[in-house]
Amino acid sequence: MAGTTLDIELRVNGVLRAVRVEGSTTLLDALRDQLGFTGVKKGCDLGQCGACTVLVDGRRVVACLTLAAQNQGRAVTTIEGLARDGELHPVQAAFIDHDAFQCGYCTPGQILSAVALIEEGPLGSDDEIRDHMSGNICRCGAYTNIVAAVRDAAARMS
Repeated sequence: MAGTTLDIELRVNGVLRAVRVEGSTTLLDALRDQLGFTGVKKGCDLGQCGACTVLVDGRRVVACLTLAAQNQGRAVTTIEGLARDGELHPVQAAFIDHDAFQCGYCTPGQILSAVALIEEGPLGSDDEIRDHMSGNICRCGAYTNIVAAVRDAAARMS
């Protein structure tokens, strides 16, 4: 597929968007560079840090390892698509309330990963939350606050 130009449609945050991509264009690059969703962060570009985490059909995906063309017809949610009618999503509000960020670079991926984790079912122990969130690295070390925010958000969403 490399070198091949494709016209695809991505449903991003509920809106169908047409985009022309090379066959090798990642979902991360299509979202950021072509569609302007800069809340999706480019971190390691190796799928190891989680900064580029988005939801695809409600499941956590590292956008740097996913081809844009693979997501034709799927629902992609970025951090920009979580708030509704000017009101923060419960996970966003909990992250603020618990100061679950420092520099904020990893925060969009952390929040989207937390949304998916909460929707997957019962959280379990703090260690289990840490395990499920382990694909999202916080270089500032706000992990204790992140776990508290995830637990609080789950209570808000129940």
